Amino acid sequence: QVQLVESGGGLVQAGGSLRLSCAASGRAFSTSDMGWFRQAPGKEREFVAAISPGGGFKPYADSVKGRFTISRDNTKNTAYLQMNSLEPEDTAVYYCAARNGRRVLFTNPNTYDTWGQGAQVTISS
Repeated sequence: QVQLVESGGGLVQAGGSLRLSCAASGRAFSTSDMGWFRQAPGKEREFVAAISPGGGFKPYADSVKGRFTISRDNTKNTAYLQMNSLEPEDTAVYYCAARNGRRVLFTNPNTYDTWGQGAQVTISS
């Protein structure tokens, strides 16, 4: 069974850092696009970042560019989201997602077929 498990969420002060991890099992991780999305209370799920199977293409939402870094380790079947200079507006549940590799529509959550359970990230001011 395909499964994604996130870890690394928590509560930090504004300006701090967190690293989220997403461990994948049951699918061909090395040929999968991996994405991170987030959903704040009362808001729709929004794209944060994605990474192509080989790691060469990494689109980011404008709101996180320069602060967040997505990466992956195909030997560990794990994707990461390093989040620096965190702001209260980054508070949300963060989800990792996976799909078979394709070269378009990285930002569209409807194109991902597997989702993790979510990790709460809370930034205090």
